[in-house]
Amino acid sequence: MLNTASPIEQAGARESMDYDVVIVGGGPAGLSAAIRLRQLSVESGVELSVCVLEKGSEIGAHILSGAVMDPRAMTELIPDWKGKGAPLSVEVTEDKFLFLTEAGSKRVPAWALPENFRNHGNYVVSLANVTRWLGQQAEELGVEIFAGFAAAEVLYDDDGAVKGVATGNLGIGKDGKPTENFQLGMELHAKYTLFCEGARGQLGRQLNEKFKLSDNADPQVYGIGIKEVWEIEPSKHTPGLVMHTAGWPLENDTYGGSFLYHMNDCQVVVGFVVGLGYSNPYLSPFEEFQRYKTHPEIRKVLEGGRRLSYGARAMTAGGLMSLPKLVFPGGALVGDDAGFLNASRIKGSHAAIKSGMLAADAAFEALQAGRKSDELTAYPEAFRNSWLYAELHRARNFKQWMSKGLYLGTLMVGIEQKVLRGNVPWTLHHQHSDHETLKPASQCKPIEYPKPDGKLTFDRLSSVFISNTNHEENQPAHLTLKDPAVALNVNWRTYAGPESRYCPAGVYEYVKQDSGGEQLVINAQNCLHCKTCDIKDPGQNIVWVAPEGGGGPNYSNM
Repeated sequence: MLNTASPIEQAGARESMDYDVVIVGGGPAGLSAAIRLRQLSVESGVELSVCVLEKGSEIGAHILSGAVMDPRAMTELIPDWKGKGAPLSVEVTEDKFLFLTEAGSKRVPAWALPENFRNHGNYVVSLANVTRWLGQQAEELGVEIFAGFAAAEVLYDDDGAVKGVATGNLGIGKDGKPTENFQLGMELHAKYTLFCEGARGQLGRQLNEKFKLSDNADPQVYGIGIKEVWEIEPSKHTPGLVMHTAGWPLENDTYGGSFLYHMNDCQVVVGFVVGLGYSNPYLSPFEEFQRYKTHPEIRKVLEGGRRLSYGARAMTAGGLMSLPKLVFPGGALVGDDAGFLNASRIKGSHAAIKSGMLAADAAFEALQAGRKSDELTAYPEAFRNSWLYAELHRARNFKQWMSKGLYLGTLMVGIEQKVLRGNVPWTLHHQHSDHETLKPASQCKPIEYPKPDGKLTFDRLSSVFISNTNHEENQPAHLTLKDPAVALNVNWRTYAGPESRYCPAGVYEYVKQDSGGEQLVINAQNCLHCKTCDIKDPGQNIVWVAPEGGGGPNYSNM
């Protein structure tokens, strides 16, 4: 009898492993949940099996953030973090906030800064290194961590509840057929599964759609953060100095701003955030960042130094009003997979850690009660009674005001945060998703960006090179198009090919053919996993899926 099964189907059933809790994502949220679960297990004397799946080649490989870290949640999770050697060593010594024009700047007096821009007691950190340290703490507590394995599929039981995840198959060629290195994915079954993939998580997005988690929430909105680490001249280095800017080079109607943080060892992190709700398809966040570095206030810090690393990542910015329902049968969304980042403070790591702890507490309570695969209702209830909810509630209008323009937004945020301290009777709502906001190119003015000088400003490819990005070359593209014809018929003809500009890694380029037409080329090997294309594509035709485990950037001190 003719066997019509595919080669992958012929490979047989996937092996499975059983755990009490499976956690998808080895970032601050996932590791904090794992640590908290094992802490409760040890304290109670009840054995609890916990595993963490991380798609990066190692814990921290895909972690990128500014970052100035509020240690409040860390102190709750690991009170003796200083004694345990947590890499929080550079305490903030000074806050500066500048409004930039093309040639000048105006500093906001310290007394006028609202609380969300005051960082006394916070630390300038490499979040990648903090995450590596959290991974060590988790393993010491008995958490099993599988790095280099991407969770590619949500598994459901007969009642429709989440029962775990499956990792992606390894060794699949570009043609979709197994290579000599083929290895079938593994199923990981759990009583509860926590999804902590970061902003625009692949599985989190699927769960959101399946369980209609956002039906009663505002649309989620995002920003893209682009970051470099520089080594600068010792005379220009002030450990603990934190500087933010707004204004130039962005237009008044485009939300965004910058950060420049002084770390130790004569290093600074410099970055730029652009809200993905912008309307001009000719805008390039990467090029705006390069242009920003030429401002006199920034140039004087970086000139004479050398660039060490580069990366980019999308971040949620919708805040409290865009949070989906956090739980569903068998699992929960945690950290930035749900959208806990506080855009007004430009901080999310403390929120990720706290939400991880809250989800872990709820899962442990359910397991102790002998439950499984139900909704962890104690998690959203605990969140509503937490300091994290209070913090996000105070900042609930920040992004909405700033989306109305720099000057009006600054005025209203100042009134809300500085004068009224967040205690306002009104709530603003997000009206549109970011992919809905682009105008046709015919209605917009092209933006001419200067060529990079190779000293202060750079091109995309040289930038991707120092992100240590690598993907197995012979594998199916993880940047997929629902309908390839849309790229030319809609994106190119209506919007002048915006994916070639909003991608910070040169993944998408339109190449002229001999026939005179254009063809979209996808250089998937360059992908930084920032998810911007999945968010901003005007027709939602681009879908990001996890590549073979271990692929992507390998950030060290980011």
